Amino acid sequence: MAYRFIKRLFDVVISLIGCVFLIPLYIIIRIAYLFTGDFHKIIYVQPRIGKNGKIFNIYKFRTMEHNAEEHLKELLDKNPKLKEEYTRNKKLEKDPRITKVGRFVRRFSIDETPQFINVFIGQMSVIGNRPYLTYEKRDMGKYYENIVKTKPGITGIWQISGHNNVPFKSRLVLEAQYSEQACLSIDAHIFFRTFSTLLMGGGGKKLWNL
Repeated sequence: MAYRFIKRLFDVVISLIGCVFLIPLYIIIRIAYLFTGDFHKIIYVQPRIGKNGKIFNIYKFRTMEHNAEEHLKELLDKNPKLKEEYTRNKKLEKDPRITKVGRFVRRFSIDETPQFINVFIGQMSVIGNRPYLTYEKRDMGKYYENIVKTKPGITGIWQISGHNNVPFKSRLVLEAQYSEQACLSIDAHIFFRTFSTLLMGGGGKKLWNL
């Protein structure tokens, strides 16, 4: 009970601070996209799986071309190697859909900052599991029930343990463990290690064991 109260208080404080930076970040990223000739919306809204399986809309700065979802199917159909990589990791390490602006924004995880809105209204937490895509539920298998016991987070065990280098199955194991063992000490470790991860421009090199 105390853990949940302290965590929510922390989420509210951090998300308020984060939201203050959203306005200047929005302006800068918007101008950068305009300079590249991209006039589409820069806030990306997508349904994700939240706590107890409840679906919510996540907010992110767009880092891909505006028709990325449609282009993904075309890419995977034409390239068996990319399809194998996406099936294994649910991510593409060198995704050709990422824009020039998006590459920089992702480098420092700036694309995640609009999620402070989700945190403030209680749909997410600063620290938690990855907010899974709705169609990934079928691939989560036996780990689904444990993972959705907690709110998804802006950062978490996956982000500090290799990020895109972690296979999907290994990520599920890690995040199911997090949901079972979540406490202030683990959250504090993830929070502070996130900064060193950002400075390195990606995830850690090894899986972190709970």
